[in-house]
Amino acid sequence: MNDEILTLKEVAEYLKLAEKTAYRLAQQGKLPGFKAGGSWRFKKEDIEVWINQRKKEIGDK
Repeated sequence: MNDEILTLKEVAEYLKLAEKTAYRLAQQGKLPGFKAGGSWRFKKEDIEVWINQRKKEIGDK
């Protein structure tokens, strides 16, 4: 199990997104994350699950 925690900047880089886009997705609840001390944090494992769910949704269409 991977308990690595990513910052907003790191998750944006990982997903090849602009930080603003990653922030908006997190604010809208579309990207799995949580706030710690007012800053967004993301479990890498949750991001991996999120990616796989998106891939399945695209494959189902």
